[in-house]
Amino acid sequence: MSFKITINPTENSKISDFDPNNISFGKVFTDHMFICDYHDNEWHDPRIVPFGKIPMSPTLSALHYGQSIFEGMKAYKTPNGEITLFRPEENLNRLNRSADRMSMPHLPKEIFMEALSKLVNLDKDWIPSSVGSSLYIRPFMFATDDFLGVKSSDNYSFMIYACPVSSYYAGNIKVKIEEHYTRAAAGGVGSAKCAGNYAASLFPRNLAQKDGFDQVLWTDGITHTKLEETGTSNIFVVTKNGVYTPNLTDSLLAGITRDSVIKMIKDHQIPIFEQAILVEDLLKWHSNGDLVEMFVTGTAATITHIDCFGFRDEKYNLVVTEDLLGFKLKTELELIKTLQIPDTHNWVKCIEQNESIIA
Repeated sequence: MSFKITINPTENSKISDFDPNNISFGKVFTDHMFICDYHDNEWHDPRIVPFGKIPMSPTLSALHYGQSIFEGMKAYKTPNGEITLFRPEENLNRLNRSADRMSMPHLPKEIFMEALSKLVNLDKDWIPSSVGSSLYIRPFMFATDDFLGVKSSDNYSFMIYACPVSSYYAGNIKVKIEEHYTRAAAGGVGSAKCAGNYAASLFPRNLAQKDGFDQVLWTDGITHTKLEETGTSNIFVVTKNGVYTPNLTDSLLAGITRDSVIKMIKDHQIPIFEQAILVEDLLKWHSNGDLVEMFVTGTAATITHIDCFGFRDEKYNLVVTEDLLGFKLKTELELIKTLQIPDTHNWVKCIEQNESIIA
């Protein structure tokens, strides 16, 4: 197939209604979206069209059998006006790993990268430049068979849309350690970024919010004794001995921000341990004063501190000050993304005006 992307620009831009000083996360969307369809074992008709509704049959396979995966990434504007993406190839790699687990087709790199470049270029005026803001980009794929029956779909759509955002969390968060409900089990789809994982997490999260928490901190599905991740992010625990984060299993999502933070911690020669974190160890560290801080990482959350965790009927508070490691890493990461300090890992991709992505 040809990877040439056709562009049908909008005649009615909404950019004049956009207030970059008053951004709500995930409520305002840019002018365009990318669409590409899969059938007959190939991807066809890559195109950028005005953002809007899409036609949908009530028999759409994704609605009934859950073949739906997605990614989250961001575009930034540097002080010099350049447009950058952060590790986009890793988003593609994870998308295709999710596709494997959900019995869906791979998306070619040529389509993904060219679609990102052209879409972000077309809607570059939507990228906010204030500190902590960015253009959130949502690539996703879903099954489109018009068929009632349990099987892998033969047809799919891949799309990308974007929205200007500020911080996902307004400040520090409180998490409840979950002992009953399970986000994902060994052998399941926890390592895939599929829609069903998030749907299943909503009821326990709602219960936690009624108890005054912002998120659930999941534990393993067998013993409920090992920390895994929160509803939106990976977890890091900083002690006087070093930094701990759960090792990846097939029940955890391999966060791109998580991987970046681990590499940054190693760059600073701080001990980092990727291993199981027991709830009883967390309680012991809090009790004996070894627990320094806890934070979560993710594309939306970036790096967000935890100022309280709950376990059973007890709440355990943490003192959050601006000299903590998490804040230093967050500042450093944001400066790397906007090329204000050297990008020693070659994570940042610049989108040039000729619409090609270069290192």
